[in-house]
Amino acid sequence: MAEGRVVEAGGSALVVRRSPRDRTRAAVLVLHGGQENGRRPVRPWQPAALRMRPFLSAAASVSSPRDVLIGQVRYRYQGWNDAADPLKDTLRALDELRGLAGDAAVVLVGHSMGGRAALRAASDPSVRGVLALAPWCPPGDPVDDLTGTRIVVLHGDRDRTTGPADSAAYVRQARTAGAQAGMVLLRGGDHAMLRRSRDWHRASAAAIRRLLRPERDLEGWTAEACASDGPLLR
Repeated sequence: MAEGRVVEAGGSALVVRRSPRDRTRAAVLVLHGGQENGRRPVRPWQPAALRMRPFLSAAASVSSPRDVLIGQVRYRYQGWNDAADPLKDTLRALDELRGLAGDAAVVLVGHSMGGRAALRAASDPSVRGVLALAPWCPPGDPVDDLTGTRIVVLHGDRDRTTGPADSAAYVRQARTAGAQAGMVLLRGGDHAMLRRSRDWHRASAAAIRRLLRPERDLEGWTAEACASDGPLLR
C-alpha cells in the first residue's frame, strides 16, 4: 500500500498511512494487539504491529484512494493497564481525525487488545462500523449505546488466548445496545491469525468493504452473521 503523510508529531495518536486525494468521505483505522499490562513503549517492528500490515493492505484494496483515509492508532504503551490506555489512545486518534476530516464515517479494525479498544470506542459519534479480530472481550466491560453501529467479529475456534465464547457474549450485548452485530467462527483459526491467514485477510477485506457503506444494507455472509442467533462457522 502506498503510504501518505504520517501524522505523528507531538505524540499524536493518529498515524495516516494513506491520505485521500479529495475530501475524506470515510476512514479505516487499524488497531494492533498488545498485552494485559505493560508500560513499555510500542515499537513498529513488534509482532503485534507487524501482524496488522496485511489488514492495512486489505483496507486499501477495497476502498477508494480518492476519498477514504487509511490509518492506524498509535498507542503510548504496550499494555491495556488499569487505565485502559489503548482506549484513551483510540479516542484521541478519533478526535485528531475529526480535526483532519470533519464528520467522516470511521470503521475501526482491531485485533486482540486492539479489538477490545475498538469495541469500547464503538459508541464514539464518528464510528459507523467495527471489525473485531479475535478480540479480547472480558466479561464486565461496559457496552454503551450502539444504535446505528455495525459490528462484525471474526474469531478462530482454536483460539486459546481470547475466548470465542466471550466474543459471542459481547455480540449479544451489542445487539441489546442497538448495534447490528454478528460473529463468524473460522474453523481451525488461531489467535495470531496465522492458520488460514488468507481467509482472515479475505474475510476482513469483504467486511471492511461493506462496513464502509453504512447507507447500504449488509449483504452476503455479513448480513447472515448479523441475522443469526449464534456464530456462523466458516
